[in-house]
Amino acid sequence: MFRLSLRRCPRLEFSALAPIWVFSLSLAIGPQAAAAPRVPASDTQVLDRVPARAADPRVRDLQALRAAWRAAPRDVDLSVRLARRYVEQAAAEGDPRYIGYAQAALTPWWTATAPPVAVRVQRAVLYQYGHQFSEALADLDAAVLAEPTNAEAWSWQAAIHMVRADYAAALRACSALAPLTSALLATACKASADSLTGQAGPAAAALAAALEAAPAAGPEERLWALTRLAEIRERRGEGALAERAFRQALALGLDDVYLQAAYADFLLDSARAREVLTLLKDGARADVLLLRLALAAKAAGDSRADGWARDLAARFAAARARGDTTHEKEEARFVMALQGDAPRALALARSNFAVQREPADARILMEAALAARQPEAAGPAREWLQAQGVESVVLQALAGKLGATK
Repeated sequence: MFRLSLRRCPRLEFSALAPIWVFSLSLAIGPQAAAAPRVPASDTQVLDRVPARAADPRVRDLQALRAAWRAAPRDVDLSVRLARRYVEQAAAEGDPRYIGYAQAALTPWWTATAPPVAVRVQRAVLYQYGHQFSEALADLDAAVLAEPTNAEAWSWQAAIHMVRADYAAALRACSALAPLTSALLATACKASADSLTGQAGPAAAALAAALEAAPAAGPEERLWALTRLAEIRERRGEGALAERAFRQALALGLDDVYLQAAYADFLLDSARAREVLTLLKDGARADVLLLRLALAAKAAGDSRADGWARDLAARFAAARARGDTTHEKEEARFVMALQGDAPRALALARSNFAVQREPADARILMEAALAARQPEAAGPAREWLQAQGVESVVLQALAGKLGATK
């Protein structure tokens, strides 16, 4: 991935926008941004072995950047660049420890009331991984007040507002971002909000046209836009078009946990569980991918299902033990589908929907309410669906079932 300069720039390159969606805020893979970072006592102390491909230029770049930061840990530019790279690595691998490493890079300013703007933006990124959305938005508001052309801050504002279902605010952030980025990314930002406010058809058409008009766009930029397009198409029930976009994104050959999870869900909904086992064969390290593997194994009658379910149970228990509640959507899905505990799944889904309101959050709440035979518990999701005009074949079907349940 290429880098974004920390200085003010007239246009945004992809790296500042990518983490928002590629590593979705709603994917609970055990983020630890709110916890105290674990800092080694010396450069020789080994905290853990993280897989890395020595030939990967991103890995070499990260190692060089980390070495430079160790020599000057209070250098703002180095610290922010390193934090951003760790977040990008978390997006690629789904390993939450990189979020803790990112916070460690910002240690000198973590509790500062008025840190440098670049630090504010990266601190906001880490806040949102811990679902500290108010704190994140406070930092981002201060950042754009000081630097109105700070594209990275505007892009993260849009992302957080989307997760909180404040689509008007998200569109305002997208409008501020538009002159600072490419036409493709500006269109994708707006289309993401439009697609959940009764304009999914025009949003998909606009995004498809923008992709067609930008054949020279970089692979990271295309991956982000194609994944958004696939999700919009899928919600509209346009399976063939959704799969085409998913496959185009996968063909770019980039490591991306969010894309893999989204396509795995598409395959599971299409009763193609064995394809999920092939797609995610190396993905057990990331919790969100392990969940999909376990679901696929159960559906396919694969003998690995029980082992993967035990691993997930241990990971969720460890998250609870450290006070991490950012995983509730994924845990609700696990508890309902793999442990058969609908009441507990419903409690988790309700708690999750109070914090973040994306289509997947609404879906697990509706499904858990149906499974627990408590249709009234899905009221907030149904109200969101109707109030926003969300176009989703699956969610509308669930809403119909809930309405018919006495």
